[in-house]
Amino acid sequence: MFFDFGILDEINEVSTAFRILLAVLLGGGIGFERGKHGRAAGLRTHVLVCVGAALASMTGSFLTSTTNMGDPTRIASCVLSGIGFLGAGMILVKNNSRVTGLTTAAALWATASVGLAVGAGYYVGGLLAAAVIFLTTTLLTVFEVKQKRDIVFYVELDDHSKAADVVGAIRKKYPAAHNFDLFPPKSGVAGHIGLSVNINTQNETTEEVEREVGKIEHVVISVMN
Repeated sequence: MFFDFGILDEINEVSTAFRILLAVLLGGGIGFERGKHGRAAGLRTHVLVCVGAALASMTGSFLTSTTNMGDPTRIASCVLSGIGFLGAGMILVKNNSRVTGLTTAAALWATASVGLAVGAGYYVGGLLAAAVIFLTTTLLTVFEVKQKRDIVFYVELDDHSKAADVVGAIRKKYPAAHNFDLFPPKSGVAGHIGLSVNINTQNETTEEVEREVGKIEHVVISVMN
């Protein structure tokens, strides 16, 4: 240990209450930030995960100390494996083929680790990790927003013979557009043809891109795929 916390280093009534409270505060802080951004796993979910992990960690240590047998890390390892089902529930693939929820799922798994650290009495590690998790989900978001975002758009043409002309028009307006794929039209109208294309939306909203592409001759449908 880097610091001597005295009575808090042992499994007793005082240290148990302290560890549970600390898990509530650290898990709640991370969860509050996630909930503020409208994520499915918010304040309550992160608090429950962190407190549950802390209790699992303490239970492992308690059983080992009282029975003088067993592995105190076995329960903790099961927690980190089992938390995957919650994380999987946070990850979604939207209709534009973009995966969302990975950050919240990762934060949830990391919060479980914070709870395990606190439950094991590793307060410094738990506090530092919670601070890093919180800063990662808040400050680093600024850098991610500045990254280019490619979104898949579905374009339907009223004349399959004009596909090359439409592709050229899209490339002229959006030079970075890529992954042009032709396939049967979703409308099922004879003579039509479907086209999917990845277009960067950093400087325009998806609605603006849909509107601009929709103005191209022979384009009858332009929507986010």
